[in-house]
Amino acid sequence: MTDVLQLACDLIARPSITPDDAGCQPLIAERLFAKGFDVERLRFGEVDNLWATHGGGDGPVLVLLGHTDVVPPGPREAWASDPFTPTLRDGVLYGRGAADMKGSVAAFVIALERFVAAHPDHTGSVALLLTSDEEGDAIDGVRKVAEVFRQRGQRIDWCITGEPSSKQSLGDLLRVGRRGSLSATLTVRGVQGHVAYPDKARNPIHQTAPALAELVARRWDSGYESFPPTSLQISNIHAGTGANNVIPGELQVLFNLRYNPHWTAEKLEAECESILRAHGLEYAIHWHRSGEPFYTPEGKLRTAAREVLTQFAGVTPEESTGGGTSDARFIAPLGAHCIEAGPVNASIHKVNEHVRVEELEALPALYGALIERLLA
Repeated sequence: MTDVLQLACDLIARPSITPDDAGCQPLIAERLFAKGFDVERLRFGEVDNLWATHGGGDGPVLVLLGHTDVVPPGPREAWASDPFTPTLRDGVLYGRGAADMKGSVAAFVIALERFVAAHPDHTGSVALLLTSDEEGDAIDGVRKVAEVFRQRGQRIDWCITGEPSSKQSLGDLLRVGRRGSLSATLTVRGVQGHVAYPDKARNPIHQTAPALAELVARRWDSGYESFPPTSLQISNIHAGTGANNVIPGELQVLFNLRYNPHWTAEKLEAECESILRAHGLEYAIHWHRSGEPFYTPEGKLRTAAREVLTQFAGVTPEESTGGGTSDARFIAPLGAHCIEAGPVNASIHKVNEHVRVEELEALPALYGALIERLLA
């Protein structure tokens, strides 16, 4: 069994359902400390974060970013094998986190060990940042670590996130940015009453429907470079007492905006609320800013990533800003150029999550080639 496959199996065997790290980070910290890394543990609330660095001086700072937590496995009887018992079948490694993202974390560690052994006096700094709060609330993980870094004046020039980004084969997609995510909980107040006497009530459903229609129909923008247009999606609507003869006194709506760099969260909030006010609604709204959009322009990191992924995939990778969010959204505001590259994402968060062993075993060389181009 290769070193990266063994480490991936060791990590999968630890049931680190968010935000529990379940011993993954201490295992990694011990390995990297033995290789000469400075190791710092940053625990906030129930969340473990690991910051391991090698090198120093005035040179560039390269960070490999990942997470050790996983989503719950769901019904275990639906799995062909136990989700926390790493299982090899027909050249495929099965287990929760195999693709998202314990395989990448294992590859990061092996790549770092090989790099510092070959280049003990490399230029700049190379670091590994791990959290156990990526799949959860993302409050006490990289978001909080980034606040610490900002206070310290910690510079980060480049960040490589190991999120599973490939579509069909390793390296066929390079993530060069992500949309921002802004969520809202809207509560509209009406007056409860009998449906036979609407003049004595105020139906918040009827009042809110035109405003929601306007929000949904609005064309927020036409896109931004490689970003798609900003999108607003309503995910939940709730009102009523369960009786068909009662006008409800309150309506609650949940919606989310995925937005490109044309916007900031503050501007979007103001635009949405201006529409709500124009419809005369009596409302309260709670906003949750999950992260602003980020975009990595052409430069040394993006060029190196394109060339390395082309070498491994055999084709020029698609350069994309699609998908959901990642913890890179907290690192980019520190001034870092960020890219994401990792294994195929077809099975992430699913029953029988898996990664092809051949691709897992190629990952340390892929990340190693990126580190070499940037720091060797």
